[in-house]
Amino acid sequence: MLDIRKVTFLADYFVICTGFNTRQLQTIADEISKTMKALGANRLGAAGYNEAMWVLLDYGDVVVHLFDTEARELYKLEDLWGDATRVRWRAALEKLGPASACRTKASS
Repeated sequence: MLDIRKVTFLADYFVICTGFNTRQLQTIADEISKTMKALGANRLGAAGYNEAMWVLLDYGDVVVHLFDTEARELYKLEDLWGDATRVRWRAALEKLGPASACRTKASS
């Protein structure tokens, strides 16, 4: 997870994940979507689901990037956003609580 607040106004966090095949990436995307909806988060956009090489789920403050292994290596978002702070997501979630992590810019 990258804290990008100091580098851009686009979002607060990028969550970056790797899956190993189309089915796994789509299942991860489905579970994230289901969980975020249950928590009251509004998804603002999504892209790449059918191809499942790079699936993007936009929740405003949080943008989730799901990559297959080749796309993750090709795009290297952690390097592209090298000025962003890497966040230990489990520690951040415990500190913020799940409801805080699900706010969107639209509802802020």
